[in-house]
Amino acid sequence: QVRLVESGGGSVQVGGSLRVSCVASGDILSSYDMAWFRQAPGKECEFVAAMRQNRAGTYYADSVKGRFTISRDNAKNTVNLQMSSLVPGDTANYYCAADPWVGSLLYQEHTQYHTWGQGTQVTVSS
Repeated sequence: QVRLVESGGGSVQVGGSLRVSCVASGDILSSYDMAWFRQAPGKECEFVAAMRQNRAGTYYADSVKGRFTISRDNAKNTVNLQMSSLVPGDTANYYCAADPWVGSLLYQEHTQYHTWGQGTQVTVSS
């Protein structure tokens, strides 16, 4: 079973950029549907971005479209989330999630993903 570990979180000022990464072990990540979710204190888990296995499709939440980019590095068994033009509303704990099959209709539903990392905190300050 795949295991996920996020890294790369931190503090950044408004308008800055940050990249968070998710390294997998135990299986080949390219055969999984992957996603990034985030959760701020007192708020529900929010979909951020997803990438289907074998790059079959890429999806973004409207709130991050044009600012965030999800990508895979198969050689490193890693999924990255490059974030730019950050705003305070992006402050949250960011989680990567994986599942062998989520599909192209339910990729925004966190309940569809059965493997999660421990999260990495991103803080955007003005």
